[in-house]
Amino acid sequence: MPEGHTVHRLARTFAELFTGQVLAVSSPQGRFTAGAALLDGSRLAASRAWGKQLFLGFADPSVDPATRAEGPRPDDDLRWLRVHLGLYGAWTFAGDGSFAVVHAIGAPRRRIGERDSIPAGPLEPLATSDEDWAPPPPRGAVRVRLVGEHAVADLTGPTACEVVSADEVRAVEARLGPDPIRDDPAPAGGPDRFVTAVRRSRTSVGQLLMNQDVIAGVGNIYRAEALFRAGLDPLAAGRDVPAETLRAIWEDLVVLMRDGAATGAIVTTRPQDRLPDGAAHPGAAPRPGERGTVRQNTDGSAGAVPPDQAFYVYHRDGLPCRVCATPVLMKDLAGRKLYWCPTCQR
Repeated sequence: MPEGHTVHRLARTFAELFTGQVLAVSSPQGRFTAGAALLDGSRLAASRAWGKQLFLGFADPSVDPATRAEGPRPDDDLRWLRVHLGLYGAWTFAGDGSFAVVHAIGAPRRRIGERDSIPAGPLEPLATSDEDWAPPPPRGAVRVRLVGEHAVADLTGPTACEVVSADEVRAVEARLGPDPIRDDPAPAGGPDRFVTAVRRSRTSVGQLLMNQDVIAGVGNIYRAEALFRAGLDPLAAGRDVPAETLRAIWEDLVVLMRDGAATGAIVTTRPQDRLPDGAAHPGAAPRPGERGTVRQNTDGSAGAVPPDQAFYVYHRDGLPCRVCATPVLMKDLAGRKLYWCPTCQR
């Protein structure tokens, strides 16, 4: 399932490709025909993410966009497309050559997680075509197709896809926990709300980190890796975890998930801890001061890290821990696979 950084990349991609344009909206598959009819011919006015939820706001094309910012609730006049990709959903993009576009963002196509087909960054104009552009025909069961002036976006396999009002958007957001990489986490309480929710629960911290009502956007990869970097036993009860440890995990997730949103790849290892799987492991004990502390990935080279060196414990069950050489463990926890090092995370 795509994690929260992926949905933030999607929101940015839609903003860069389509904001201000009147879009043709259809449902080639036919399962979203009524919803597409409500949005067809509207102008894309807003694009935002909260956790794993994507919200695209559509405005009446006859309304001057410059007047939309007036009033205390400017989003009330929009119709919103709410999308949750779930396990199998993905957006696929194509363009006319005037902009660089990602090919697809969504359901993982590799074991190690989502990677985009081009490097991340702002979309740069490449060339201007004088010919009329026709988007390619839909491929597969396309639930929703958005066609703009220079690009097309196709949605396949989502868990949720519906047209909602601004009040319904706010209701969904109110149910979600704070998102570590939103620019405005304060309305949801930010780290204080996260710490309070975890410390009042007897549920294991490993399970709580996957609860979108506790913290929005964290999936199985970030859960496993953040707990390892904190040196925290994933089976510890939430109420037993010190507040300062939880705040450190929050701050670490901010760094890791922002890096993932910027690069399109999840990388949680520090350069000195990277060894290709199968290479001779030094079996060294943890370096002084590292166990039980959050370790930042600050080398800025996430996009260049080989996949088998990107993680500490995720999908590495049976392999030696990168820090202490103890075999990584795996067990099912609430229907999802949990990975951890029994030595570094005692």
